Amino acid sequence: MIDFKESVKKRFIRYTQFDTMSDDGLVGRTRPTTSGQLVLLKELKKELEELGLETYLGSESVLMGVLKGNTTCQTIGFMAHVDTANDVMGNNVKAQCHIYKGGDIELNNGTVIKVCENKDLLMYLDDEIITSDGTTLLGSDDKAGVAEIMEALVYLKNHPEIKHGDIEVFFTPDEETGSGMDLFPFDKKKSICCYTIDGGREGEIESECFNAASIEVVVHGVSTHLGSGRGKLVNAITVASHLVTALPQAESPEATDGRYGYYCALGFEGNQTEARVQIFIRDFDTDNFFRRIENVEKIARSIEALYHAKIDVNSSVTYRNMAVANSKLPEATRSIMEAGKRLGLELYEEIIRGGTDGARLAESGTPCPNIFTGGHNLHSLEEWVGVPTMSKSVNLIIEIAKWWAEQ
Repeated sequence: MIDFKESVKKRFIRYTQFDTMSDDGLVGRTRPTTSGQLVLLKELKKELEELGLETYLGSESVLMGVLKGNTTCQTIGFMAHVDTANDVMGNNVKAQCHIYKGGDIELNNGTVIKVCENKDLLMYLDDEIITSDGTTLLGSDDKAGVAEIMEALVYLKNHPEIKHGDIEVFFTPDEETGSGMDLFPFDKKKSICCYTIDGGREGEIESECFNAASIEVVVHGVSTHLGSGRGKLVNAITVASHLVTALPQAESPEATDGRYGYYCALGFEGNQTEARVQIFIRDFDTDNFFRRIENVEKIARSIEALYHAKIDVNSSVTYRNMAVANSKLPEATRSIMEAGKRLGLELYEEIIRGGTDGARLAESGTPCPNIFTGGHNLHSLEEWVGVPTMSKSVNLIIEIAKWWAEQ
C-alpha cells in the first residue's frame, strides 16, 4: 500500500483554511449559499487544470473534472462536497496535528475528545490524528474526501503505467443544506457509477441511506390584545408548540438508532399571528416513510380542530434511499470490496442514518455507494480524523479505478 499520509495531510489542512460553512437560510436565494465555497471550487478548478484535466464550473456551482483514460473501459466518477456544516462554527478553522499517545485530548474552549466516547482513537496509538483547536468543527466532512480524491488524481496522473478509464470527479456545494444537487449538470455526466468519498470510520462502506423529507408547518393564529383575548385569541406559538410536543417522542433522533426512522422538529419561529415549524422525516422503509408524512398531516388537522386555528402543511422529499439504484449495478459495491481485498483492508457494509449527494445522484439511476474518509464526530467541536485512514482511502480510490480497467 502506498503511503500518502504526509501529502494528504498537508492537502487536507490547506483546504480546511477555506471558509466554506454553508447557510441553509439562504437556500434558493443564492448559489452557493456562501461565497467561500465558490472560492474553494475555483481553487480546485485551477489545481485540476494544472494536472491537465478538462474542467467545467458553471452557474450550477458544481465543479466537474475529467481525467482521460489510458485504456478502454467504463467511465466512473468520484464525488465530494466542499461546504461544511453550520451546526457549530465551521469557519476560521485552525487544524491541529497530534501524535496520539492515549488518553483524552484537551483542546481550547473547554473542548475535550474523550477516549471513553471515542474508542477508535486507540487504533491510532503512536500515529497521527488531526483536530480543530476546539473552537470550530474541523471540516473532514467533507474536505477529507476532497483531499483524498485530489491525491488519487495526482498519483494516477504521475503514474501513466496504471491502467484506468475516464475518471470524472465532481465537487459540489451546499451538501449540508440538502441543496447541493439541485442544479447538478446531469447532462454532462457519463459515469455508469459514482462513489461519494464522504463516510466516516475506517473500513465503512455504505450503500443504503434514509428516505428523507422536509415538512414546513405554518400556523395562522388570530391576534388580539392579550387583556381581552378570552374567546378571541388564537396564539400561533401555542398551537405550534402543541404540534411539536405531539410528535412521537419515542420516534425522535435521540430515541432511535439502527434502522428505526424518526420525526424531528428542527426549526421554530414566529409570533402569536403566525408560527412556522420545520420538521424532518427520516426512514429506511418507503412505506413507513410516507406513513410518517401522513401522520404529521393528521396531527396538524387534530390540533387545528382543537384550537380553531388554520394550519398549512407543505412536504417535500429531499432524497431517497440509494439502495434501489445501487442494487441495479452490483459491480459498484463489488468493485470497492474487491479493491479492499487487494489492499488488505477490512471493509464492511453499513447503513447511513443520513444522506449524501450520492443519494440524489442515485435517484437519477446512477449507483453511488459511499466510502470512508477517516472522520469522526462530524458536525461537532470534537471532530477528528485519522491520517493513516485518509491514506488508505486514497489507495482505495486508485485501486477501484484499476479494478474497472481490468473488467
